[in-house]
Amino acid sequence: MGSLLAVSDLHITYAENREIVAELRPDSPDDWLIVAGDVADQLHDVRWALETLAGRFAKVIWTPGNHELWTVRADPVQSKGVERYNDLVAMCREIGVLTPEDPYVQWTGDGGPVLIAPLFIGYDYTFYAPGCTTKEESLAYARDTGIVCTDEVYLSPDPYESRDDWCRARVALTEARLSECDPAVPLVLVNHYPLVREPTRILRFPEFAQWCGTVLTADWHTRFNTAAMVYGHLHIPRITHHDGVRFQEVSLGYPREWRRHGNPHGILRRVLTAPAHV
Repeated sequence: MGSLLAVSDLHITYAENREIVAELRPDSPDDWLIVAGDVADQLHDVRWALETLAGRFAKVIWTPGNHELWTVRADPVQSKGVERYNDLVAMCREIGVLTPEDPYVQWTGDGGPVLIAPLFIGYDYTFYAPGCTTKEESLAYARDTGIVCTDEVYLSPDPYESRDDWCRARVALTEARLSECDPAVPLVLVNHYPLVREPTRILRFPEFAQWCGTVLTADWHTRFNTAAMVYGHLHIPRITHHDGVRFQEVSLGYPREWRRHGNPHGILRRVLTAPAHV
């Protein structure tokens, strides 16, 4: 019986991280792997990593991070916004990797049965910077401190007017889809960003939280039957519990970060440690 494993923020633009991905192997031929975003900044690198992993794991499930959605000058593919996301989904389908646009799949191995729901929920700036009560105030605070996410340059929301408009559209679409799931089968919710704000309170620069999620998903882990929530983006791998639900940050992160902590729990994290309750 295999294990359900997860990782995020592989950032294979860095040669050291690319080498790590080249060496990743499952412990069992039945292992599944969740990849919770930020594989790379360019589509050909994303393809290489996911195709490599899909050739080794029984199933790979991916959800996008902000870096996959960047449009950088060096990338031969210059699609933006929704078109870029659609390009990523089409690429994943070519190589047999599941995405948020595919039917949710049931894991029946160790810790199952659970339904794995890869989500694509962005952010809407509602994790305000300290003392702020509006998006405008929060962004101004970040600019004053010099802590501004590179998304403001490279992540286009096209054809939406703003990234928060795109986020709200994805929230509505995903909420409707989760509502249709059988409530008797626990969910593993997978998103690049945490679905609640609490994990961001550990950030060294709290103003960065506004690029880390939305208050619109704050009750999803209690409203829907959730066995676990898997996310990345913060580059702070750890496990927390919110309303009794396990939240797991599974990022590899940049070489300067993983060299510091040394990946004491390994690079691939086990998502389910006990049988899920039906």
